[in-house]
Amino acid sequence: MPASIDPLDLDTGTLALFVGNAGAAAVQKQLADAGFGDLRFSHGYLFQHLVDGEPTVSALAAELEMTQQGASKAVAELEKLGYCERVPDPIDARIRRVRLTARGHAAIAAARTARADLDRRLTERFGTEALDAVRSQLAELLAELGGTAAVARRAVRPPR
Repeated sequence: MPASIDPLDLDTGTLALFVGNAGAAAVQKQLADAGFGDLRFSHGYLFQHLVDGEPTVSALAAELEMTQQGASKAVAELEKLGYCERVPDPIDARIRRVRLTARGHAAIAAARTARADLDRRLTERFGTEALDAVRSQLAELLAELGGTAAVARRAVRPPR
């Protein structure tokens, strides 16, 4: 039997990653329970660019720092699942834009609800003051590591 690991022995980045992964798993479970079990965590990287706009596949590829082929494949997967669609640009019909469908908007609403439910659960467990302190410290760590601007622009990229 492997020796147990004390979480306090982990470096800050690894501990934050594991907390984030556990939180994401809780959200994924609630999404599955709400009928969105076909969504993966990685889909969120694409969704963040569809919330407020209708980019082209080329623009998505540039924002996600991936090939146009890779972005097209990701869009095709979400299209097949019914979360987005490609539509002609209103000014130039040769250009295709990617937009969320009603199912895509419903998935975003369900994810927001799941994250809010998780925050409520954590607040009940640890109290508002303690949770606010943790969130503040994590935000300061994010800023120190240069990640704040990407979050503000909804341009968080998948880890390499």
